[in-house]
Amino acid sequence: MTSPPTAETSPRRRGQSATTPARRAQIAEAALASFAEHGYERASLRDIAGRAGMTHAALLRHFSGKEELLPAALAQREEHEEDLAARIMTAHVPGEQILSAVLSDEFAHPDFQRNWLALAIAATNPEHPAHEFFLGRRERMRSRFSDGPLPTSDSELLTADEKITLVLAMVDGLRIQALLDPSRDALGLLTIFMKLIAAQPPTD
Repeated sequence: MTSPPTAETSPRRRGQSATTPARRAQIAEAALASFAEHGYERASLRDIAGRAGMTHAALLRHFSGKEELLPAALAQREEHEEDLAARIMTAHVPGEQILSAVLSDEFAHPDFQRNWLALAIAATNPEHPAHEFFLGRRERMRSRFSDGPLPTSDSELLTADEKITLVLAMVDGLRIQALLDPSRDALGLLTIFMKLIAAQPPTD
């Protein structure tokens, strides 16, 4: 993400025109900030509407409720990550440091970390509105790493799917370790892990 998780969107200026997709994106951005600050369960549609500079009724013309809004907000967050990663890559940051750089803002905000972990655990329930997002996140990350700067060559030790599963597990585990002991350099450990995982390329 490109800004601290509690960042809010600016209210709409009077007379400012906005297409429905642009307005929905603005609401999703506001929801992302509200979910990051309060957690999914405690965030309210009225708070999200206020952050987006609109009324509660106006918000409901774009989204039926939090269950529809959550996947849009998560997709917005992922888009921020992709944009940030692209900018970092243009700065010629070593491949093993890119993920740590992308996550640096998030790891600086403990409340965001707690809310993200709570959401990820809740989403393991197939009935949860974020279940499909988290289920597809591994495949999307696999595609990004395949097209990214991490080196690859033939090996039978790890498949691409196993690699991404280990990366996601490491990130979530380091979130917990960073919350338990903020003095620990969790992202430094992630950089070392990414270097190690890059040395074991996928088989497919």
